[in-house]
Amino acid sequence: MKFGSIPIDTAEGAVLAHATTAGERRFRKAHRLSADDVSLLKAAGISEVVAAVLASDDLSEDAAAEKIAESMIHRNIETKAAATGRVNLHAQAAGIFTVDAAMIDAINAVDPTITIATLAQHVPVEKSQMVATVKIIPFAVSSMLVDSVARICAGGEIFAVNVYQPVRVGVIQTVLPGIKPSLLDKTMRVTEARLARSGGRLTAERRTPHAVGPVAEAAALLARDNDMVVIFGASAMSDFGDVVPAAIEKAGGTVIRAGMPVDPGNLLVLGTLGGKRVIGAPGCARSPKENGFDWVLDRLIAGLDVTAKDIAGMGVGGLLMEIPTRPQPREPLPARAELKVDVVLLAAGRSSRMGGPNKLLALFDGKPLVRRTAERALGSKAADTIVVTGHQRERVRTALSGLDITFADNPDFADGLSSSLKAGIAQVAGDAAGVMIVLGDMPGVASADLDRLIDAFRKSEGRSVVRASHEGKRGNPVLLPRSLFAAITHLEGDTGARHLVEAEGLDVVDVEIGKAASIDVDTREALEGAGGVLQD
Repeated sequence: MKFGSIPIDTAEGAVLAHATTAGERRFRKAHRLSADDVSLLKAAGISEVVAAVLASDDLSEDAAAEKIAESMIHRNIETKAAATGRVNLHAQAAGIFTVDAAMIDAINAVDPTITIATLAQHVPVEKSQMVATVKIIPFAVSSMLVDSVARICAGGEIFAVNVYQPVRVGVIQTVLPGIKPSLLDKTMRVTEARLARSGGRLTAERRTPHAVGPVAEAAALLARDNDMVVIFGASAMSDFGDVVPAAIEKAGGTVIRAGMPVDPGNLLVLGTLGGKRVIGAPGCARSPKENGFDWVLDRLIAGLDVTAKDIAGMGVGGLLMEIPTRPQPREPLPARAELKVDVVLLAAGRSSRMGGPNKLLALFDGKPLVRRTAERALGSKAADTIVVTGHQRERVRTALSGLDITFADNPDFADGLSSSLKAGIAQVAGDAAGVMIVLGDMPGVASADLDRLIDAFRKSEGRSVVRASHEGKRGNPVLLPRSLFAAITHLEGDTGARHLVEAEGLDVVDVEIGKAASIDVDTREALEGAGGVLQD
């Protein structure tokens, strides 16, 4: 192929390098010129064009890309039609992507004009997701080069999507004194969600003492009726002879590998029992965030073998995002006397159940409720107080006049709670470790109550959600760590942060503050019963 500026008289059959206009006719880049096209260009006064002239043994970019794609051997992958020298390949089902890296490297070394790019080895893919692309760089390429690539492709499977199988999984959770049932319940929810995304399902659970015998007995029972067994230990593995690996062996199984070079996930145990795989889950697997457990679980559900050598090779790329709830983080947080906490006071609602009056302007001891709430926030250990306004914005601001607060206006308040949360979070100081969400209609919450939440948050080193409670029932206010801020920006509608707390798997600390945690004034009866007087 020759490329460059050529006289228009010799341009028939050439491929335009740039879009070109001849009168009212516009020729696109990569357009192959016909005799009529050349006549139009000449009539428009064009004497030369920049184009590619193909040799007799050249293949056009689309033809070359198609031939290469057709020569590939793959599984569960669909080849799309060629366009602009590119052929894209997509997964036909959800699963784990595998690729022969040596074959890809060999193809990309044939000539820079021919390229193939793929996803990384062993990444999970969704149905219809692009997994690879073939791209021819110039407008044409020698057929000899294409033939060389085709010969490489004939050597075997170049890549595949290993489709998830509907495996049955049994779970064992060991119990020690002090383990909360709520933690075990949350672990089951997280595990069910993890299995659902890859087609597996949880069929049974056994809760046993954290001892070799009971775990071995439960593992043997579950391995008989399931395709896989997952064991969550109440205490993390501290030795290769610890409870979980020892129980696998006592049950008649074999430990393939204890420990993995993926963090979080170091303490994973992988074994086999009665021809079934057994995974001793690391503590981080109680969180939905990606960790080494996902890497092993997803491959097994996709029907791939996982050997000790495979796990040993996971170190490169194995340093994953830190999970805030880990009992022992990789590095301690910098020492500091206090973690800064801001308050976001929500005062944008329409008080729809009041039938007209704004409950936040109701008088309590002669003072508007929203002002009383703001003053209590200002009297706490919080650094700054941000008030989100919306409905009757000016009246609410007038009620707060003279207070040292920051206003965040929410013009979208009618869209629901999430819009106010996002407006408030946007105003939180960059150095704040957390934000306390305070509802404007809770007359019983005092400054001392807010301080107790802040103290608990600081004690957790800013890694936990801290929630006010009453007699064991969750209430408000709630203090959220900065790690949740990004997720809050994606909330929609009348949705608060409650489901984020569960989805992110953060530790939750409940602080008993009495009835104040559960008393709000959504109705006239509730407001008057709490001592308030509505204003028109």
